[in-house]
Amino acid sequence: MDVTSVVLLLTAGLAAGAINSLAGGGSLVTYPALVTVGLPPVTANVTNSIAVFPGYVSSVVGSRRDLPGQGRIALTMTVPAVIGAIGGTILLLSTPAAAFEAIVPFLVIGAALLLAFQQRLRALVGHPQSRSPRRQWWSVHIMTGIGALYGGYFGAALGVMLVAGLALVRDDRLARISALKNVASATVGAVTVLVYGIFAPVNWLGVAVLAPATVVGGYLGARLARWLPQNVLRGFIVVYGLAAGVYLLLK
Repeated sequence: MDVTSVVLLLTAGLAAGAINSLAGGGSLVTYPALVTVGLPPVTANVTNSIAVFPGYVSSVVGSRRDLPGQGRIALTMTVPAVIGAIGGTILLLSTPAAAFEAIVPFLVIGAALLLAFQQRLRALVGHPQSRSPRRQWWSVHIMTGIGALYGGYFGAALGVMLVAGLALVRDDRLARISALKNVASATVGAVTVLVYGIFAPVNWLGVAVLAPATVVGGYLGARLARWLPQNVLRGFIVVYGLAAGVYLLLK
């Protein structure tokens, strides 16, 4: 790997860490970068999944001030996150990818639109405050499991999908929902590191270059998310999610 390739991966990792923390979808930056430096697509995919994991962890650290009062639900969310992520990695390693990858762009676009029209959808499905605590609990955990299944298979725009789903079923500030998203994303990332690290063709040099950059980017992005106005943060996530979905659709 020459100097130009290293610089490209470092820049991509820094940007991806920040994007993952704010909205999710940083893999749409790092995956093409890995392919550009010469890795085969499958190797680039699993290498990317492992490389962005430290950035997820630093996002949790960066958003820790928005977790107080949510500790219990953040902890229990890790259970469906683990189960969903394991299911996603099994799908990737054991089934043809073509069919699932064909619907991924529509899932990403749908998640962005879900967040954009959140209030109108709440009028149809019911506001979280109108649900019993038990129903709210189940709704949050089901949404987490669905997002984790997607993330274990194809992690790009995982954060967009998690934020959109959680914002629909949980009545809270977007920054606090984003903090829960970071916990779920880090859990999914831990599962993919374990499974792909053992069973997939990982390029560990690529991981060594990308991972530190995602840590710095993830921490800075989480800090920024805390201070951004609610509408600005929502608008960024929606616009980025739509752009990511269109990119995947065209690709």
